[in-house]
Amino acid sequence: MGTTYHITVVAPFWNSLSRLEQLIREELLALNQSMSVYDPNSEISRFNAMTDTAAALEISDRFADVLEISNDVWRRTRGAFDPTVFPLVKLWGFNTDGSPKLPDAAAIEAAKQRVGFDRVRFDARNRIGKTLPNVGIDLSAIAKGYGVDRVAGVVRNAGYTDFIVEIGGEVFAAGTKADGRPWKVGVNYPDVAAPPDLVYKTLLLSNRAVATSGNYRNFQHIEGKRYTHIIDPQTGWPIDNGVASVTVLADTCALADGLATGLMVLGPEQAIPLVEQWPGIDCLFLVNDAEGKLIEIASSGFGKTP
Repeated sequence: MGTTYHITVVAPFWNSLSRLEQLIREELLALNQSMSVYDPNSEISRFNAMTDTAAALEISDRFADVLEISNDVWRRTRGAFDPTVFPLVKLWGFNTDGSPKLPDAAAIEAAKQRVGFDRVRFDARNRIGKTLPNVGIDLSAIAKGYGVDRVAGVVRNAGYTDFIVEIGGEVFAAGTKADGRPWKVGVNYPDVAAPPDLVYKTLLLSNRAVATSGNYRNFQHIEGKRYTHIIDPQTGWPIDNGVASVTVLADTCALADGLATGLMVLGPEQAIPLVEQWPGIDCLFLVNDAEGKLIEIASSGFGKTP
């Protein structure tokens, strides 16, 4: 996935974890072979290369699971989270080696015609197809979170009840630390000038997942203005709503990961009511106001002791 991962397991000192390490590596490899857009032989790459709208590709349970979760988040956020947004991301100069430039309105409109998760069709028999030949998907906004959930399942199936799994900053914590206290997870300070390890807020986590999406790490400067990599699928433009970061708490990391992106696009005014009606979900927005001051906007249950 082009990132790092860390797993901590509470276990007796005499336990050997070498077999568990092997199982985790095998799971991560399987996830990569399914959803890596950098592997031309992965399931997602083979789907993206398809041009026959009558064809269907048989996919793994892993890929099918992520599509189901993605569809739920896409539907609930009214398209703010959309795995088919990659043409717009690429148009704006992200995930490419070229120099970024401001796209013209016609190019944005043309790219938008290829965006829309309803143009991807899949069924209960793990078959996936497309309604337009040039539609493709990129699951980078949810695959890391799903990977956390899968690795957590591997650890749990090995008999461990107290552990924490982190992939690229997305986290699931089970049980407690060795001292019986909840796991501590830090929310980064959302500023490009801040050190990567500067913590804005510490959360206590037990049997929950947390994921954060922000505009302060991945951005481009075009004609003197900073543009974030998070694109609104409906306007075709990078978001410019003052949101610096969104942190989401959920029962699964895949859901937290996908929602973090979708809520960032929606902004707090639309996102908070959505979250308040969604059982098991809480969120924290860090927003830059008109004076550049960082303010918090949180759902009612965010930060409560587990």
